Amino acid sequence: MNCPKCNTDLVKKYYKGMIEVDSCPNCRGMWLDFNELDKLEDVIFDDDIHKGSLVHFQSNTNFPCPHCGSGLEEFQYRLYDLKLDYCAENSHGFWLDAGEDERVITYMRQRAEDIQRKADAEATWKQTLKEMHLFLKKRK
Repeated sequence: MNCPKCNTDLVKKYYKGMIEVDSCPNCRGMWLDFNELDKLEDVIFDDDIHKGSLVHFQSNTNFPCPHCGSGLEEFQYRLYDLKLDYCAENSHGFWLDAGEDERVITYMRQRAEDIQRKADAEATWKQTLKEMHLFLKKRK
């Protein structure tokens, strides 16, 4: 397979020792097979129901899918300020330019923290309401 951005031969490597990806030694981008983006996200945040929709605002690109050659589409990743490319026609996978892998991890870390902060706030509010209810009950 060739890099969709610079046409260099992709080489297999283990990303952080856990996911086998096809990497471009020239531009440092990487091809993730369709389920591998989820594996990358799961390193930080594996609560799929709370991740949010993956693909928003797609548009065509001039870059070919390394597997089938059909045009990749660009999309806004989970409504974050990040655009990724993917094989929309055949669902082969995702192309991440250099550094976009770390941005995905950063966004998932932030999402996990936001979900935990929300759960903590809800638990605190529930306890406050319970205490207020008991206080008002005692006053009667």
